[in-house]
Amino acid sequence: MSAPARRVLVRQWVDKGLSERRALSVVRMSASALRYEPRPDRNVELRDRILVLAHRHKRYGVGMIHLKLRQAGLPANYKRVERLYQEAKLQVLQNECRLWVKAGPKVACGTCH
Repeated sequence: MSAPARRVLVRQWVDKGLSERRALSVVRMSASALRYEPRPDRNVELRDRILVLAHRHKRYGVGMIHLKLRQAGLPANYKRVERLYQEAKLQVLQNECRLWVKAGPKVACGTCH
């Protein structure tokens, strides 16, 4: 059972008249875990900016998006940008038209040319 589910269960039992201490011991949870409030997500604006840049410039990878964010004045850590980029399941589109033959020149695949 997850911690948020345990919190809900303990609060229900306390509302029904069971003591908080007894309810916490039954579900094996600490009082500090019951009172824990998660921090608000501070990556909302950065995530939106990453998505906008990635959709506007489809050939930009994490490095170029990080550079553009820094140029726009957002103090963004590279590892943070990289993590948000991966969480959004973004990736640079590969050029499918490159087919190299060792002995000869570049051969087009027929879909782009």
